[in-house]
Amino acid sequence: MAETTAPSQNIDDTPISPIERQQSLEKHLQMRPDVKDLKDKNILKDTNAAPGLQAKQQELERNQINDSLRKGLEKRPDKEELIERNILPNSTAAPALQGQQKELEKHMRADSLEQKIQQRPKPEELVKEGILKEDENPLVE
Repeated sequence: MAETTAPSQNIDDTPISPIERQQSLEKHLQMRPDVKDLKDKNILKDTNAAPGLQAKQQELERNQINDSLRKGLEKRPDKEELIERNILPNSTAAPALQGQQKELEKHMRADSLEQKIQQRPKPEELVKEGILKEDENPLVE
């Protein structure tokens, strides 16, 4: 069986003298933060409303913000309109891959242009076909 033993420490249960109590209270009141600090830490609300109405005021502000967001979302253009205006890319790729897709398209365009430049006809061929005159030289400006 478990035996209960009394704590070995002596507990001082003598009442505090009124003078000590007053000094302790004054000490704590001196260390008490001022109203501005409590408002800065958002412990006290910075409002002139009665404390009983502060909860309702906060709820009203929250509802106004919700209404504002809801109206903003209702006016928001749909995805098709954003694609038409070139704000969103017209892509079926996952959003995480769209950057890589765009980079790939850029490199493919560069390769295509490079290939077309290499297959470009020489000025002599253009003169033969009658596109350029003999005195025109596209390389000299």
